[in-house]
Amino acid sequence: MKNINLTHHFLIAMPTMADSVFSKTLTYICEHNEQGAVGIVINRPTDLTLISLFKQLGIPQADSLVETVPVLFGGPVQMDCGFILHHPIGQWQSTLAVNQEVGLTTSLDILKAIANDEGPDQALIALGYAGWAAGQIEHELAQNAWLTAPASVDVIFDIPSEERLPAAMQLLGIHDAHLSNEVGHA
Repeated sequence: MKNINLTHHFLIAMPTMADSVFSKTLTYICEHNEQGAVGIVINRPTDLTLISLFKQLGIPQADSLVETVPVLFGGPVQMDCGFILHHPIGQWQSTLAVNQEVGLTTSLDILKAIANDEGPDQALIALGYAGWAAGQIEHELAQNAWLTAPASVDVIFDIPSEERLPAAMQLLGIHDAHLSNEVGHA
């Protein structure tokens, strides 16, 4: 599995995923290269709302913000830091351009803009990220821990979090009830 690049792909946890952190998750891969991979779990809302996060950070917000927008569990690494997936990319202080459509930003300026209703058109806010060392994701793929699918901006931003995993599976033409817990290699 050398020379694969899963940037702007989904990782779909297989039913056999033993790691409770990633069981039944859909992870969006923001960067994948010879040093490893970085992704954001996009289907695990937390009990923390965006409004609560802004209050904790002392960021004043516009009255038009929706009270119930959840902050996501982005992964087990740096869970005390915010990671914002967004479209369009824009001009923020610290942004990784995943591709021409999606950016991953970690700077406070984007949160302040979102709070003032001046942020990107679409955004997901997550605490923490998922990370893999060099070769680790390839090893996990060889062990049948994940399915991969080219990512869809619509699945990321336009579908409620609880519907993202089945929607990503449908990109592959499968339904999760058809996935087997048995693995094998031809």
